[in-house]
Amino acid sequence: MTAQTDRRARYPSLGGKRVLVTGGASGIGAGLVEAFVGQGARVLFCDIADDAANAMVARLTPGAAHAPLYRRCDLTDVDAVRALVAEADTVLGGLDVLINNAGNDDRHSLAEVTPAYWDDRMAVNLRHLFFAAQAAVPAMRRAGGGVILNFGSISWHLGLKEMPLYQTAKAAIEGMTRALARDLGRDGIRVVSIIPGNVQTPRQERWYTPEGEADIVAAQCLDGRIQPADVAALVLFLASDDARMCTGHPYVIDAGWR
Repeated sequence: MTAQTDRRARYPSLGGKRVLVTGGASGIGAGLVEAFVGQGARVLFCDIADDAANAMVARLTPGAAHAPLYRRCDLTDVDAVRALVAEADTVLGGLDVLINNAGNDDRHSLAEVTPAYWDDRMAVNLRHLFFAAQAAVPAMRRAGGGVILNFGSISWHLGLKEMPLYQTAKAAIEGMTRALARDLGRDGIRVVSIIPGNVQTPRQERWYTPEGEADIVAAQCLDGRIQPADVAALVLFLASDDARMCTGHPYVIDAGWR
């Protein structure tokens, strides 16, 4: 733990919470797993990047109150999503927080979209969020409440180029979040969406030149590049009891880019 992380907020209500994170092996997801482990939560995360996931488990386990658990899961398979949530419920002893983080922002043109590619992109970026939430609800009801955090994107708010299906899915996530928050609120289940700006991760650096990154910073109100730890700080608050009256809305962390 660094001096900087020592100064970050701690949430007593997150200690021992049962947390499932999708897409947790790298980028924002890895920052989320590390942050919740640091809060003393019980974390299970999924991905398809086995080497990165296992390396992170090995790195975070020493000194952790609860070592993180990794499961491989293809989130485009709805049965596998349901099985993952059921296993998390079993091995964690319940489920308090579901973080639907996984997605894929591969670039694509309008002309190259086929019905099959449409279905694939919706499966990768939208469908699994709904079915993971659906599967998590019984465990959260048994616990007397819970939190579902769905990751959207700033991209469709800005109308960025070369990813029309990704932006369609991410726009739909905000509508789905609003609907689930209304339907689940009386069960004590809060549902919110997180809208990151351009977060500096190895994957995002594939798409931007240094000049492109400079243009992003120039368009923000704040200097600097958003880090996974910055996103995790917002997520920790929204998952904690301190945010007990926050539901149904998107929470933007984009350094004022939008």
